[in-house]
Amino acid sequence: MEFETRAIHAGQEPDPATGAIITPIYQTSTYVQDAVGEHKGYDYSRVANPTRTALQAALASLESAEHGIAFSSGLGAVMTLFHLLSPGDRVVLIADVYGGVYRMTSQVYEPKGYRFEYLPAEEFANLGDHLDETTRMVWIETPSNPLLNIVDIRAAAEAAHAAGALLVVDNTFATPYLQRPLELGADVVVHSTTKYLGGHSDVVGGFAATSDPAIAERLFFLQKSLGAVPGPFDCWLVVRGIKTLALRMRKHCENAMAIAALLSRHPRVERVYYPGLPTHPGHAIAARQMRDFGGMVSFLAESPEEAAALVARTRVFRLAESLGGVESLIEVPARMTHASTADAPFASPPSLVRLSVGIEAIEDLLADLEDALVPAAA
Repeated sequence: MEFETRAIHAGQEPDPATGAIITPIYQTSTYVQDAVGEHKGYDYSRVANPTRTALQAALASLESAEHGIAFSSGLGAVMTLFHLLSPGDRVVLIADVYGGVYRMTSQVYEPKGYRFEYLPAEEFANLGDHLDETTRMVWIETPSNPLLNIVDIRAAAEAAHAAGALLVVDNTFATPYLQRPLELGADVVVHSTTKYLGGHSDVVGGFAATSDPAIAERLFFLQKSLGAVPGPFDCWLVVRGIKTLALRMRKHCENAMAIAALLSRHPRVERVYYPGLPTHPGHAIAARQMRDFGGMVSFLAESPEEAAALVARTRVFRLAESLGGVESLIEVPARMTHASTADAPFASPPSLVRLSVGIEAIEDLLADLEDALVPAAA
């Protein structure tokens, strides 16, 4: 079946008890057993829940994965994946990694003896030169957050595997509708389902998918043992969200391209970061491994002060952290989502503005940005 059909039906059979076409919210913590050790596949909801099972099956299908594991947040998924490692192991990450991941690596895991190197996106063309026998994992975002850098997933997988390391790809910005890293050689794909997969700014969740049975077995064990599991209602919200993922992503991409074009010719914008622009250094790679270029756009304002003033002047774009919802959001990463990287050598530029382009009428979005940019001329 095609992507749009699987988004609506995979793992989501009508309820056998009632015929309900929508997956029920199994709001229960425990399950009655027929006898000691004899049950219907469920004994305790931290271990498994039918609503979570439906979500895991649906998202695994969309990512072309054999196994899907859901978590209570994106960082819950990240934490669990890092438990595949041991102290002394080395991880190479893309430098402009999400601020929450950097906070975890630098303040939680490094003090415990884990080793992390942050590699600029342009150095991934020579990734093999940066890997050694202690490297156990390569971690990339593509497009990255917030500079929209692009990494060649297939080439990164080949280099990681040659060094005996796993390749993990954070696919939150692209979603499986635009890009499927496992098909390009990645070992694990990870998401914040809070973002595009949920799509409505009303849920927090995370997800990991793999087709490696050994990795999957370990992740299911860690899911149960660490306990960072989503509740059934949160799972139900993400299941609902993915039904319209393809439709929403097409509009996100269409709007983002129009906004990137506007910003690229605006005299008060210093630089635009969007892989859909032919001037973007990763454009050719993105065009090869993505269906379209996504709904995230970043740009440099004239100064840090102007960036802070500009984001307060928009009316349709709302000043808020997060991304991927139907509504358009605007923020200054250096002072908001990526404040934890302020002292890092790859800190987000202080004048950078990040847009999560929603699905509103493009005429309203363009007018809003044009109005917000005009006072910069004063």
